Amino acid sequence: MIDSTDGKASPEAAVSADEPGSPCLSICALDENDICLGCYRSAEEITDWFMASAMQKREMLERARARREADNPIRLL
Repeated sequence: MIDSTDGKASPEAAVSADEPGSPCLSICALDENDICLGCYRSAEEITDWFMASAMQKREMLERARARREADNPIRLL
């Protein structure tokens, strides 16, 4: 649930059946653009993860996926 006053997730949103899991790989090293070399989330996305709604987390995961694909254009079958 998003609080309409500040756009942040309410505490009830933190526990949900459709909640995406954290993509953290415990590498936790940021590049010069503040993007994690492990999970490809931005530093801001990493810090916002805990309070983000399930929808916001899915959006973060999609942005991280796009960053990973742009950084690693080779696809293995």
